[in-house]
Amino acid sequence: MATIRFIVGISQFIDEDFFSPSLIASSLRTQETEIANTLGLDSAEVTQDDRIRLKETQLRLGEFVEILVRVEAEIGSLLKAYEWFKNQPLPSFGGDTPGKLVSTGYASTVHSYLDRIKAGGYA
Repeated sequence: MATIRFIVGISQFIDEDFFSPSLIASSLRTQETEIANTLGLDSAEVTQDDRIRLKETQLRLGEFVEILVRVEAEIGSLLKAYEWFKNQPLPSFGGDTPGKLVSTGYASTVHSYLDRIKAGGYA
């Protein structure tokens, strides 16, 4: 059941087989350029169709969405998950936020952190 919720949660951000910055931004009540800034992307990567579809852009958007959906399942709100992603310093990572870690290529580190927390481990 949790897997189905996860897939449904992610699918709400997909349009024509691609992660859609506009759907993501709309759900988070923000702008595409704010999503770009949060993820360390150039604004063109989330506003120009040819750049949105690039593998690197889709990878970063996908990592972002996967983490948001995981956190939303635990705290009950996509907006709260987004605030956590942008602002919550993680002590075990030198105080970097999940957003900083993802923007520098460490999404798997954030997933590992979430796995530890879910298993009842320490941050």
